[in-house]
Amino acid sequence: MAKRPTITDLAREAGVSVATVDRVLNGRAKVREETARRVYEAAQRIGYHAAALIGQRMFADLPEVRFGFVFPKARQPFWQDVAREMEAAVARAPGIRGSFAVEFAPSQSPGDIAGLLTGLADRCDALAASAVNHVQITDTVAQLQAQGVPCFAMLNDFAQGVRQGYIGLNNMKAGRIAAHMMFRTVGSPGKLAVFVGGYRWHGHELRETGFRSYFREFAPDFRILDTMVNLETRQLTYETTLELLQRHPDLKGLYCSGGGMEGAIAALREARAPGQVTLILHELIPESRAALADRYAEMSIATPLEQLCNDTVALMVAAVQQQESPTPGQHFLRPDLYLPESV
Repeated sequence: MAKRPTITDLAREAGVSVATVDRVLNGRAKVREETARRVYEAAQRIGYHAAALIGQRMFADLPEVRFGFVFPKARQPFWQDVAREMEAAVARAPGIRGSFAVEFAPSQSPGDIAGLLTGLADRCDALAASAVNHVQITDTVAQLQAQGVPCFAMLNDFAQGVRQGYIGLNNMKAGRIAAHMMFRTVGSPGKLAVFVGGYRWHGHELRETGFRSYFREFAPDFRILDTMVNLETRQLTYETTLELLQRHPDLKGLYCSGGGMEGAIAALREARAPGQVTLILHELIPESRAALADRYAEMSIATPLEQLCNDTVALMVAAVQQQESPTPGQHFLRPDLYLPESV
């Protein structure tokens, strides 16, 4: 049988003295929250038998904050990553005892999303979601805000002027970044295409606007085809990309402003050699990483997930604990840019 971890093993793993671990375990003297949390996390890592007791002592006197999240596309790797990172951010949030609840919307229907927000509001102190921009969701957020449940928009802004705040990329700038890389890579004028998830995804519209505005300003000789809607689905993106390549064999660039990129990558692998069509993507998932490594993609513009989740949790805590609601605002994150040589 494996040797049971001792208090000495725990002290070594946490980088503190045995006496400090003893104080955390028995509450004999005040220990800084940061130190107690380090001991607790070390106890979980090594399987120390009293890890649960340390957690109880550490969180017992802290105020409880209940966090609720609504995300789309439960089966997409990106949203699975967001959910895991958000749960970790809640667990490590300082000064509180946090609980975590997440719901994945079965569709992009505003009614589905509004219903999930309303349901979570009954058991959560603050909410955050990534949702389409629609009057039904705006009305729901307004009602929840009036009931004292602050609601935040993540990655895609919705209920502007009503929601508590927006956390994510500056999507207009993200579109211009994509256009700059596209222009530098393609070089000579030609045809370009853009995918958006749908016209109710405000962030996608901003990315498309930024992309087009860059080319109007710096490279007006390029021709950007009519924007295509892929509903962020792999199969529709795959079929539409193959059709696009057949209708426009001289296509030089493709920008996927949201989900469904797996379909575009698969289509290009079938119909073109690496580098024949410059592909710009969003987010780093296994498929986009492989496309970069194989030179089928030129760049992926990624959200820094750890910062996104830490900042979202911090803003939600501040909204719950303060007396007055601030003016709704935007909290922009700097994107991570991945190139073939950086994966």
